[in-house]
Amino acid sequence: MQQQPQSQQGQNIMPQPPEVVTTKDHLYICDMLSWNLMAMKKAHQSAQQCSDQDIKNALDEAGRMHYMHYQKLLTHLQGQNNQMQQ
Repeated sequence: MQQQPQSQQGQNIMPQPPEVVTTKDHLYICDMLSWNLMAMKKAHQSAQQCSDQDIKNALDEAGRMHYMHYQKLLTHLQGQNNQMQQ
């Protein structure tokens, strides 16, 4: 049996968030926010304690990546909230 590339194994990417967010979706999004915030904080804390500049830079970059993911999720949620209020 041949393995297909990861992107073709039933993982469809949505171009934009759905019109309706179910309770299950909402709970998962809340989990994703928590995971990204925790990862960002851990990366920042580890970078502060690191003496090797290359590792410190890599940890700072990982923290920024998680922060960007966190902000993107918030943006989607705020857009959804604004649509519901109109």
